[in-house]
Formats: sequence, C-alpha cells, structure tokens
Amino acid sequence: MMDGLADFDDAVLGGGLSAETEAALKEAGQLRGVEPALAMAALMRARSLAPDHPAVLIAFYRHHFYGHRLAAARDIARRALTVGALALDLPTVWRDVPDRPLPEAGSGARTRFYLFVLKGYAYLSLRLDDQNEARDALAKLRELDPEDRVGGALLEAVRVRALVGDDPDAPDAADAPAFGAAAWARASGTGHRPGASA
Repeated sequence: MMDGLADFDDAVLGGGLSAETEAALKEAGQLRGVEPALAMAALMRARSLAPDHPAVLIAFYRHHFYGHRLAAARDIARRALTVGALALDLPTVWRDVPDRPLPEAGSGARTRFYLFVLKGYAYLSLRLDDQNEARDALAKLRELDPEDRVGGALLEAVRVRALVGDDPDAPDAADAPAFGAAAWARASGTGHRPGASA
C-alpha cells in the first residue's frame, strides 16, 4: 500500500513497483497481442502484488481496451476513479465529486490521472452506447477541468455532433482552434452552433 500522496504521484509515473510486479507487467505487455490468456495471467500476478497501483490499473485497462473488451475496460476505469479519488481526498463516486475545478489539473500527477481516467470512462461509455453516462461524465469533467487541460472538450464535441446528426468525425474547416473554456463552449454548442444543444 502507498504511504502518501508523494508515493501516489510517483506511482502514476510508474514508480514504487517491486521488481516482481514490474516483471509481470512487462511480460503482460509483451504477450498482450500474441497470447492474451498468458498476458492476463501475468496481469493477475501483478494485481496480486499491487492491486491498487496506478500502473497495474493502467495495464489492465490497456489489455481490455486493445482487446476490444470495452465493458471490462470501463470496469477498470471505475476502479481507477476510486483509487484516484482516494488519493485526492474526493468522494469515491465520481458523480458525488463537487462541481468545481480541481487544482493542479495542468501539472499534478494525481489530478491528471483522475481527469484522464474520467475522460477514458466517458469515452468508453460513448463506445458502449451508454449516452447518459457519457454525457454526465463529460459534464463532470467540464466542471473539474474547465480549462480543458486533458482534452475532454474534443470528446464532448464528438458526442454533441453525433447527437445532432452530424458526422462526429468530420472536420469543421470554418472553426479556428479553441482552447480552455472556449473549447468546452464550442463543444457543447454554446460557442459554435446556435440552436445546437447537448
């Protein structure tokens, strides 16, 4: 178990793992595309050694995501959100996190971990056609990261374009790049298409 926030920050960057856990994660990465069952066995070994370590959670997430097991990947994202919330002293259910910007969204390892996991959770919800969950997760991300440090506004733009019947992947040549709060406004339709709403 990690002793403090500095340990968690180090863990987000891949530190704080035993040599045995590192070896298991390396093995899982090497086997993921060729022997998925053996890769899973290696991941299970890593999880038995460091169940809530961010690097282990990320490895599980990637294993399921690249194996097209999106529901399983989303389950890992839920667990990672809980672990990240504990490190930030936030409610463990993301919906209960207060609607205010998280400090250090641009530079804090634990904050960025939490925000990126929430973004991944929203993305997987979209892919799984869980539209309400995706909408709510992105709305929460907008409150926590109003300057769009982790790029959630782009995902919101894709969601809104699909909602109004546009090709969500089509570029809009008339748009200049938008960043921060302007990116969120444009993504939701409030700064771009009059009449479009989420």
